[in-house]
Amino acid sequence: MALSPFHLAIPVDDLPTARRFYGKTFGLREGRSSDQWVDFDFYGHQLVIHEHPKTAAQAQAHTNPVDGHDVPVPHFGIVLDWTEWEALAERLRSLGTVFAIEPYVRFKGQPGEQATMFLFDPCGNALEFKAFRDRGQLFAT
Repeated sequence: MALSPFHLAIPVDDLPTARRFYGKTFGLREGRSSDQWVDFDFYGHQLVIHEHPKTAAQAQAHTNPVDGHDVPVPHFGIVLDWTEWEALAERLRSLGTVFAIEPYVRFKGQPGEQATMFLFDPCGNALEFKAFRDRGQLFAT
């Protein structure tokens, strides 16, 4: 099944800092922009950062327990190929990234085994990057 690109617009309270973060940390290509927003090519999807006062969720992340970790809610991210995920984890480590949840493999030996990592952008938005050795396990129960 071919996936259609999603569009996600998120609030950022410091547009220049968020712009640098998404552009430099992840190497995302910029698209259109204005003084209040910037489009990014987020692994083939359209991520738009919009200038907006900090939200309650950005100021204080809620968490839910998953596999022994406190997963920030809300969060967004992308499912990468395993080698892409490993390369991104190494890139983020080399940049001195502070992780909310360090890169690791969750649900080891169970249906849906996956590599995952969580971090926050400078404006408090939580991101998750994950990978499956078998992408067919994406919706495993």
